[in-house]
Amino acid sequence: MMIYYVALGIGILTGIGGQMLLKAGADAPDFVSQLLRPSTIMGLALYGSAAFLYIVALRKIPVSVAFPSVSLSYAIVAVLGHFLFGEPFGIKQIGGIALIVGGVVLINQA
Repeated sequence: MMIYYVALGIGILTGIGGQMLLKAGADAPDFVSQLLRPSTIMGLALYGSAAFLYIVALRKIPVSVAFPSVSLSYAIVAVLGHFLFGEPFGIKQIGGIALIVGGVVLINQA
C-alpha cells in the first residue's frame, strides 16, 4: 500500500514542478511563443507524468483521499510563487494554506 502513497506524493511534486515551469514560460511575448518555450513543453510533460502517477495511486487509494491530498500542491505552489516569482503572500494566503493542510490531515486520518 505504501508504494501507492509514494506514487501519489511523487505525482504531487511532479505537478508542482510542472506548474512552476509553466509559470516560468508565461513571460513570452505571445501565446504561440509561450507554447514553444522549453519550460512550457517540459511543464506539460511533467503534468502528464503527474497524471500517470495519480492513476497508479488510485489503484489502491480511495479517490476521496487521493484527490483532496493533491490540494497540497495548491499550498506549495502559492509559497513557491511568492519566493520564485515575487507573488503576493499575506495573511489571507497563510490562512488558506492552513485550511488546506488541516483538511488534508483530517482526510488522511485512519
